[in-house]
Amino acid sequence: MSMDMTTRMFKEEGWIRKTCKVCGKPFWTLDPDRETCGDPPCDEYQFIGKPGIPKKYTLDEMREAFLSFFERHGHGRVKRYPVLPRWRDDVLLVGASIMDFQPWVISGEADPPANPLTISQPSIRFTDIDNVGITGRHFTIFEMMAHHAFNYPGKPVYWMDETVELAFKFFTKDLKMKPEDITFKENPWAGGGNAGPAFEVLYRGLEVATLVFMQYKLAPPGTPDDQVVIIKGDRYVPMDTKVVDTGYGLERLVWMSQGTPTAYDAVLGYVIEPLKRMAGIEKIDDRILMENSRLAGMFDIEDMGDLKVLRREVASRVGISVEELERLIRPYELIYAIADHTKALTFMLADGVVPSNVKAGYLARLLIRKSIRHLRELGLEIPLSEIVAMHIKALHKTFPEFKEMKDVILDMINVEEKRYQETLKRGSDLVRREIKKLRKEGKDEIPLEKLILFYESHGLTPEIVKEIAEKEGIKVHIPDNFYSLVAKEAEKTAKEEKEEQIVDFELVRDLPDTRTLYYEDPFMKEFDAKVLKVIDEWVVLDKTAFYPEGGGQPYDTGELNGVEVFEVQKVGKVILHRVKEPEKFKEGMTVHGKIDWERRIQHMRHHTGTHVLMGALVRVLGRHVWQAGSQLSTDWARLDISHYKRISEEELKEIERLANKVVMEDRKVTWEWLPRTEAEQKYGFRLYQGGVVPGRVIRVLKIEDWDVQACGGTHLPSTGLVGPIKILRTERIQDGVERIIFACGEAAIKEWQKERDIIKKTSEVFRVPPEKLPETAEKFFEEWKQARKEVEKLKKELAKLLVYELESKVEKIGEIEFIGDIVEGDLDHLREAALKLKKPNRVIAIISEDTNAVVVAVGDVLDFKAGELIRVITSIAGGGGGGKKDLAQGKIKDVRKAREALEGLKKRLSS
Repeated sequence: MSMDMTTRMFKEEGWIRKTCKVCGKPFWTLDPDRETCGDPPCDEYQFIGKPGIPKKYTLDEMREAFLSFFERHGHGRVKRYPVLPRWRDDVLLVGASIMDFQPWVISGEADPPANPLTISQPSIRFTDIDNVGITGRHFTIFEMMAHHAFNYPGKPVYWMDETVELAFKFFTKDLKMKPEDITFKENPWAGGGNAGPAFEVLYRGLEVATLVFMQYKLAPPGTPDDQVVIIKGDRYVPMDTKVVDTGYGLERLVWMSQGTPTAYDAVLGYVIEPLKRMAGIEKIDDRILMENSRLAGMFDIEDMGDLKVLRREVASRVGISVEELERLIRPYELIYAIADHTKALTFMLADGVVPSNVKAGYLARLLIRKSIRHLRELGLEIPLSEIVAMHIKALHKTFPEFKEMKDVILDMINVEEKRYQETLKRGSDLVRREIKKLRKEGKDEIPLEKLILFYESHGLTPEIVKEIAEKEGIKVHIPDNFYSLVAKEAEKTAKEEKEEQIVDFELVRDLPDTRTLYYEDPFMKEFDAKVLKVIDEWVVLDKTAFYPEGGGQPYDTGELNGVEVFEVQKVGKVILHRVKEPEKFKEGMTVHGKIDWERRIQHMRHHTGTHVLMGALVRVLGRHVWQAGSQLSTDWARLDISHYKRISEEELKEIERLANKVVMEDRKVTWEWLPRTEAEQKYGFRLYQGGVVPGRVIRVLKIEDWDVQACGGTHLPSTGLVGPIKILRTERIQDGVERIIFACGEAAIKEWQKERDIIKKTSEVFRVPPEKLPETAEKFFEEWKQARKEVEKLKKELAKLLVYELESKVEKIGEIEFIGDIVEGDLDHLREAALKLKKPNRVIAIISEDTNAVVVAVGDVLDFKAGELIRVITSIAGGGGGGKKDLAQGKIKDVRKAREALEGLKKRLSS
C-alpha cells in the first residue's frame, strides 16, 4: 500500500512538491526557490526578535482565535478534559487531545461529544522534562489545540483535503502568516498502536501544527504481507474508523506572535518576572537567550555532551567564555523550569492527582521535589505553594476550577514540602550508611541503580545524594536524563492480569443475555425462571434475581427449588448459579428461586451507604477525594479514598454527621442507563469513582443533589432505608490512600451494642458509672505511674542491699575472686547487681530463688566466657541461657539444684 498525499489545495493552488536538500524528506511549498523543508536543523528559527505573526497574542486570545475559527467552520466546541484520564486505565496522564477520545470514541463504543469537534486540551508529558528550561521550547505542560473528525464506516465527515485547507486558512487569513513561508512536510506518524500519513506544518523554522490522518492499527500476527502497510518499521492494517487527529501548539503560536527570546517568556511571564526579582537575578543581554533558543532548536539535547556543544556554540556566537555563559544563563533555566513544573502541578492537583509514591501521584511528587531543588539552587527561601498561588491567580478566569480547589491545592503542596524536609533529614543518614558499605567494597562511586532506589524509595533527589556523597569524597554521576528515566518507569503501567474465567466463555457463547430481575425490582425476593443449561455445578437461567459478584458487591446466596445456591458469577452477560446438587436440574425445567434476603438487604444498605459517605467525604475533605476501591460485606464495609494526609477526629465527626443527615432527609436514589458520552457530558468524569466502566451504555446511579456514579450494584430507592451510618475507624493503607471502615443499618446497631458492652464491663471493673470512666481511668493511670516509680526506686534500693550483702561473700579460687549465691529478685535486679560487683579478675554467678533467673558476669582479664559458664549452671539445674564474653543471662528449671549448680561452676573455675 502506498500513501498519496496530494491534496485538492496542493493541486489547485499551485503548490510544488520538493525534496529537502538537507534531510531528504518530501515537502510542499508555494515558493519555487525554496530548497529546505523548514524544519530545524534544515532551517533555523527566523521569528525570534521579529515575530512571524503581525499581532501579539496572549494565551487566552490565541486559544479563542483558534476555537472560534473552527466553530465558524462547523465544529462543535468541546470543554477541556481533566489531565488525569479517569475514563481509561492504561495511561497515567493525558498527553495529547486524541487521548480524550481513546478508546471508546475511536472504537465506536461511544459517540463523540461533537463531530467534527474542536478543543484545547492541556497535555502533560514527562519525556522532555530534563530539557525544560534549557532549550527555550520544551514544556512538561502545554495546550494541544485540535480539530478532530471521526469518519465511521459509511458516515464520512472530512479527510485530508479539508484538513489541509482549514489549517492553511486559519494560519494565513486569521493569523495573517505569510503563505510563501508555510511548508507542509510529509512525515508518517505512529503512536499508541495507531498510525497514518501526516503533515508537519512549519513556519519560519518552527513546527506550528501536526496533521495526522489516523487510518491504520497494528496488524494481528499472521496477516498476509499484501494486506499490510509498513510504517516506521511496524506492520499495520486499515482501521474501520478513520480519524483526523490534529495538534496545534498553543504556546508555540503565542511565541511566534511575540518573538520573545524563549517560549517561556511568551506564556509564563506572570511567574518568571516575580521570580527574577525575588532571586535578584542579573539582567542578561537578550541576545544570549535568543541565540540559545535558536541553536537549541537545531538539535535534540539527549545528554551532557549535546549540552556542552550547545554551550560552546552559543558562547562563540555571543563572544563570551563558556564559563561566563553558564554563570549567566543557569538562573534563567532554573526559573523557566520552576514556572513550567508548577503550572503542570496546578493542573494535576486541580484535576484530582494526590501526590504519593505510585502512578500519577509519583509524577506530581517528582515535579514538587524538582522545583524545591531548583529554588534551593537559586537561593530562594519561599514556599512552593506561593508560586502555585501565582498560577491560580493568573489562570482562574479561564480555569475556574483552580479557584474552587485553591485551599486544597496549596495545603497539599505545603504538606508535601514539609514531608520533603523530613525526608532530607532522614536521607543523609541513609546515604552515609551506603557510602560506608561502598568503601568496604573498595568502590568510590554510587551506582545509578542506587540513585534510582534512593529517589524511588526515599524521595532523595540525585543532586542531594551527590551533595552528601561529595563531602565524603565519593563520586556521583547523574545521567542528564535522570528524571525522564524515572518518569518513564512510573509511566509503564502494569499489564492487567487476566482474570480466571469460572467457565470457558465458549460454553456460554450461544446463550442469550440473562434478564436481570435485580435491576427491574431490587426488592424481588422470589421468582420463577427456566433452566437454559447446566455446566458442571453451574445452572444458567433465562432470568434471575440473584446478584452476581461485581463492583465491590458480593454475590447473593439462597436456593433454587430448595437446593442451596452458594455462589453466583457472571461470564459476559450470562449469569451462572453454583448449586449444591446440580444433578437435580435439567435443561428446560422451570425453577423457583429464593434469595437470602437478610444478606442482600445488608449489601444494599452498605452499597447505598458507600455512595452517601462518598458525598460527605468530598464535601468535608475536598474535591480531590476520589474512590480508590471499596468492598462490602454484611457486617461492615470499607471505602478507600485518595487523600494526602490523615483524616482528623474533627473531620470524621463532620463526615459522619453529614452522612447521617442525608440518611434522615430520606433523599431519592434513582438510576438510568445512558449512552457513555451523554452521561459524561451531563455528569462529568466523577462518574468513574469505582474505576472505568466498559460498554456503550452505562448505568448511572444518582442520590438526589448528593452523589452521581456509574455503578452496577443493587441499591435502595431512598437514603432513609440505609439506616444509621457509623464510622468504625480509619487506616492509612498506602501513601496517599486512606481507608474508612464503617457499618450501616443493622450492622451499625450491632457495633453500638458492642461498644455499650465494653463500656458496661469497664464500668463494672472500675465500679463507677460510665460518665465517670475517663476521669477514673486517668486517676488510676496516674496512680499506677506513681506506683511504678516507687517500685523502681525500691528495686534500686534492693539492688544496693544485694550488692552490699554479696560483697561480703567473696571466695578465692586460685587467683580468681568468685561470688556465687542464691538470692531473691528478678532478672533486671540480678543484672544490675552483677554489673556493680564486676572487677577485672572476678566471676559472679547469682541465681534467683523466686523467679529462677540466673546471671553470670566475667572480669575483663579472665579467659572465661560468660556464655559458656552459664551453660555449666543450666546443664545441672536445667533451663537455658546465653550471652557475650562478659555477661550472660537466662533461667533455670529446677531451683532445688541451684546450690549443686554453683558447686559445679566452682569446680569448672578451679580446673
